[in-house]
This record gives sequence, structure tokens and C-alpha cells, in this order.
Amino acid sequence: MRNRKWSRRDWLKASAATAAGVLFAEPLRAAAPPASVVTPELIAAAQKEGKVSYYSALELNTAERLARAFEQKYPGINVRVERSGAERIFQRIAQEQGSGIHAVDVANSTDPAHYLDWKKNDWLAAYMPEDVVKHFPADQIDPDGTYATSCAWFEVIGYNTEQVKPEEAPKSYADLLDPKWRGKLVKGHPSYSGAILTATFVLVRDLGWPYLEKLAQQRVMQVQSAADPPKKILLGERAVMADGNDYNLVLAKDQGKPVEVVHPAEGAPLIIVPSGIFKSAPNPNAAKLFQSFFFSAETQQMLADEFAHRSFHAEVKEKAEHVPLAKLKMLKADPAQVQAQSEEIKARYAKLFRV
Repeated sequence: MRNRKWSRRDWLKASAATAAGVLFAEPLRAAAPPASVVTPELIAAAQKEGKVSYYSALELNTAERLARAFEQKYPGINVRVERSGAERIFQRIAQEQGSGIHAVDVANSTDPAHYLDWKKNDWLAAYMPEDVVKHFPADQIDPDGTYATSCAWFEVIGYNTEQVKPEEAPKSYADLLDPKWRGKLVKGHPSYSGAILTATFVLVRDLGWPYLEKLAQQRVMQVQSAADPPKKILLGERAVMADGNDYNLVLAKDQGKPVEVVHPAEGAPLIIVPSGIFKSAPNPNAAKLFQSFFFSAETQQMLADEFAHRSFHAEVKEKAEHVPLAKLKMLKADPAQVQAQSEEIKARYAKLFRV
């Protein structure tokens, strides 16, 4: 088992289709757990364990900031951050679980389909922080209480304002096919990034493969993470990003950098980032405490203020620079469908973009 090379296909199986418009809609198998309150007993038990292992697909600076804030709030508990792209995290956890290695306590991923698989394998523990039960909408919570959406953002178009005038900037995905953008585009890769996999699924579903076939002819710079395209246009290496997260551009613009966000006319893919605790967690009490901390109003507000992430916590105030959710055309993806089509999407995409 230790030498086996695990692929996503080994672990991902098609799941029951989700109800329309509901992000986490597996059949209810058991009663959801009650709201879990942070008690002195839980804190003491977590401090006795002294550590927690956190696997994250969030950017390293975000994951590390969460870790340091937790350590400051709960002295004596060290957070070990294991950060990588969502698809690599998925493969690593599969390898560890298949080899009987129980190293992960808490994991979040930008690919919600991972949680369908982990739940199907009975790897996730049922635990619902009090804030989730009280302040999060039902469609952002697993019915059985094994995970919930810790934060979210949008995949958008963006451009460098020193290279592109606002009136000439693309306003839609269709605009990216204009010959004037040939050799000037950059985008992420669905085999590395769960966010880009979801965004690619949405584009295939709504615009079809012919769209991506035409886009591939635009001599697009191919990078890995959804966080990479914003950095490339910020550096001026490319004028326009065909996809990438919105929060990096919002933060850069706050600092006076020459970048602008474009929410495509067709709609922007919504990227949700669930978080869950593993049943085999070596530090179960610290894992519960970390999960409760992650979903607290204090931490959720920090994610919104410092990193421009979206939060579904009802008490969190949106960053002023954000376009309100009510004014955006959101393109939501069914995780079960992403799961079922992921291998085909990655293989066909790689062939088209020759990567």
C-alpha cells in the first residue's frame, strides 16, 4: 500500500446528484450533531494534546495567519500548517489514509467534491461549531455536520490598468477571444487548483468545450494556483488574467497597485472552501477547538478584513471594496458533478493547453 500511486480516480466516485441550488446536498444518513460550544474542558484537553495538524489549500500567508492567531488565543497549542494546491492535498490525504498514516486533524480544500469522497469513506467526524449552527445558512453546511464552508471567493477576469484602458478591458469571457489579447493572457490550471477545477467545470457547463478550444489558441500563459494569475498581471508579465481569485486583486488595489477586477457578464464562478475534522485525527480535541476558532465571528471577520475573503457568517461585515453578493451573478457548481467530471476535465484541458 505504501508504494502505490494514488490518483484522484482511485478515490473519487460519482455521488448522488445534489438538489438544485444546494451546495451540500447528500442524502441525510444521520441526525446532524448539536451545536458544540467551546468549554474550559475542551480547551484544557486541547492544550494537553499541545498541537494540531492543519492541511490547507488557502494561500500560505492566510493559512499561517490563521495558525498564529489560534496559537495566540490558545497558548500551548502549536499549529502545523501543511499547505498545497487542493488536488495535491487530496492526493496526500488519500495516500496517508490508504497507508494507515493518521496525520491530518483538520483540512480545508477549494474543491468541495473532496468532502463528498472523504465523507463516503467515513473519514470525517461530525462536529458543528456553535457559530455554524447559529449564523451560517443551511446550504453551506453538510446535513450530517461533517463540514461547512469556512470562506469563499470568486474566480474573475482582471487586468493591469497600466497596460489596459478601462474602456478597452474585457467585460466577458467571450471578450477574451478577441485577437488583441493573443499572448497577453494568463490563467490557472485545474490539475493543481481546486478553485480552477471548479471554474473550468462551470465554463464547460455554461460555454462548452468549443470556448476553451478557442481560448487555448490565444497563447495563454499557464500557471498553477488560482492565486498566480493576479500576481502575473500585477508584475506586468501579462496584461489580463482569464481566471484567478478576486481577493488578491482587491487587496492589491487597496494598496494602490495598478489592477482591476472584472466580474464577467456571463457570471463569476463562486468558490467555496469547506473545512472538516478527520475521525482519525491524532489531536481530536485540538482539532475541534481549531474548527470552532475557524468559524468564529472574530476569525471570519479577520478573513474578510485582512484577506478580502467572503464569509457566510451572518454577523460578518463585507469588505467595503467588494461588490455586494446581491449584485453579483454567481455561477454555482454542483460538487457531485465536478467530482464525476474532474478527470475528464483535467485530461482534456491539458491536451488543449498542451501542459
